[in-house]
Amino acid sequence: MTVTTPETGLRAQLLRLASGAVAFAMALGLGVTGATSATAATDEASESGSVELFVSAGLYGTVAPGSAVSATVTVQNETDTALSPGRVAVELGRTPLADAASVSAWLDSGEGDAAFGSLGAEATDAVEAGGAVTASISVPQETLGDLAPGIYPLRAELNSTAADGVDSDSPPAAEVSGTSVLIVAAGPAPEVGVLVPITATPESGALLSSIELVALTAPDGALTAQLDAVAGTSATLAVDPAIPAAIRALGTNAPTRVTEWLTRLENLPNERFALQFGDADAATQAHAGLPALLDPTTLSPFVDPNSFPGTQTPSPTPAPTEAAATELPDDAELMSVPGARPRILWPGGDVTTEALATFSEYIGGPGVTIVPSSAVAEKMSGHAASGDHELLVTDAAVSAALSAAAAEPDAPARERWLAAARAQLALAAQHAPGAPLLVGLERDETRTAEALRAAISAVDSPTVELSSLRATPPTAVTLTAEADTARAAALQTLLDDEVALNDFSSVLTDPQMLISPERIKLLRVISVGKTAEEFADDVAAHREGTQATLGAVGIERSSTIRLYGANADLGFWVRNDLPWPVNVRLYANPSDPRLDVQRMTDAVADAAGNTRIKVPVSARVGSGDLTVRLSLSSPSGVAIGSTQYASVSVRAEWETIGLIVFGGLATLLIVLGVVRTVLRKRREAADAEKTADAEKTADAEAAPLEEDQ
Repeated sequence: MTVTTPETGLRAQLLRLASGAVAFAMALGLGVTGATSATAATDEASESGSVELFVSAGLYGTVAPGSAVSATVTVQNETDTALSPGRVAVELGRTPLADAASVSAWLDSGEGDAAFGSLGAEATDAVEAGGAVTASISVPQETLGDLAPGIYPLRAELNSTAADGVDSDSPPAAEVSGTSVLIVAAGPAPEVGVLVPITATPESGALLSSIELVALTAPDGALTAQLDAVAGTSATLAVDPAIPAAIRALGTNAPTRVTEWLTRLENLPNERFALQFGDADAATQAHAGLPALLDPTTLSPFVDPNSFPGTQTPSPTPAPTEAAATELPDDAELMSVPGARPRILWPGGDVTTEALATFSEYIGGPGVTIVPSSAVAEKMSGHAASGDHELLVTDAAVSAALSAAAAEPDAPARERWLAAARAQLALAAQHAPGAPLLVGLERDETRTAEALRAAISAVDSPTVELSSLRATPPTAVTLTAEADTARAAALQTLLDDEVALNDFSSVLTDPQMLISPERIKLLRVISVGKTAEEFADDVAAHREGTQATLGAVGIERSSTIRLYGANADLGFWVRNDLPWPVNVRLYANPSDPRLDVQRMTDAVADAAGNTRIKVPVSARVGSGDLTVRLSLSSPSGVAIGSTQYASVSVRAEWETIGLIVFGGLATLLIVLGVVRTVLRKRREAADAEKTADAEKTADAEAAPLEEDQ
């Protein structure tokens, strides 16, 4: 196999562990392919899981010359079947590993030229499916008595391990091996300072929400784990100011648990400095040629005035409507990291000499930049200088191994990483005997308190802090890193998108409601510690989100509108997917000048919905079909959305026809009413005459009768 560099090999192994490549190696029958363990090369195991073997000896793999030691071997059965009792044997290579490359090659592939001798063997119990057993082997003093100080390859093998129910006297069903190192210390461990990033990324959005903060600061939360791990150590904290800003922005609505976490952070005695907001990479910004570091435009959109009741000065006769004054914190107060050392940058590893000059402009004078040893020709660690620029150089190999240990929740696997870190540390100390070294943990927001504390404790020296490290004479170094131009170009693209977004935000009464969160999201896209694939995915997702926002306001397509009159209102729907109302201007231009349309209409489109905007029109033609060109802009004239066309069918003559018809009907009804009235009057008059004639006739007939009497 190819021998890799320490930095590449250790980091590659971490990625393999995270993606389950141990099982893949097992399926190929390769044994151990990294700094953890080998896996059983059986078909059954490859299909249902793996059998892993972890071996460690001494304290973090370190023993004093000529001393006795105890080796611990752990068998983990991740298969679906039980393993029968077996036997583990531990062997030690008698030829020391000469340099970091050979240590990395041994841990990565188990390859080496050393002649191995036995340290002992021990029987192992049966291992249930998903279980683990541990065997301890005592190594007497005389066994290691002739070993000179150095780093020696250590390995363990498990054999006679069979699936449950198989006769243990039958041929082995699986042989598993694991590798580690044994460090015979030449003297006291070197003094080491440890940098621990304190970061937390919201699931979505710009700042951590109250719900997220409650989860992160719970007893088993990630932020609590970070403070639990660093408490009582001399580790230097690199704090993302977005975390205290998210907490302080809640004001009185901040849950008690959350504010207690912030108070605990502020009260820790550890030295600290502030990362850039969102842990944005200063190197990427320098390579992109930005004149200043990107910052949040403002945090005011995240501050609810109702959560910051001010103090009201009492007056002898307070007015009934007098309200308490509200004092809102400014951005500096929200992002403050109390006790933070100023002018310290911890960018990605691609820092160039030109970038250092740009950093001085960013921070307004001399400062200190933290870079990995892989970025300098001398591959040293500690206090350094490149020309007039002060540097703190972290040992890349130790940092990678220690970061892997801090990320490993399983104790036996973690011991292997800790031994690897101590081995790389011993080699680093040989280049600068007596000088304090520096280790920087990688950004990781999923570490357990136990794992992180174990990693820090394995190398941390109580006397080494940033201030003491910077007090030592610097070593002149030459930067050899090359700028990541792909990330710089991606940042420029994101900033171009941001310009369009800023123009679009003019539809809002307060544009910062949109601009501020989007800027913070951009800062998180260029945060330190992302792989090339993660960075590319985040850039694509951010650009997709920007395009979705730019298309969040627009005119809905409409079917043909029929206009039955010379004067009417045309209704058009404006879609607004934003969570805020927007101010828009609707422009309407008809294809036929004989249709008089109100050319501009100001309107407010409701949040998260469709709003109907009425446009007055006057038809100058009797009938006809035409098209109205519709477009939107913000009140400041920025074009919004795409142009739409509405078809209008004008039938204005129907208005005249309708009036004639209704007029004729009215006249007819009136005439009919008059005729009916006249006829009724005539009938009444005729009836009256008949009644009068009848009365006269009756009177005439009655008169002779009266005379006869």
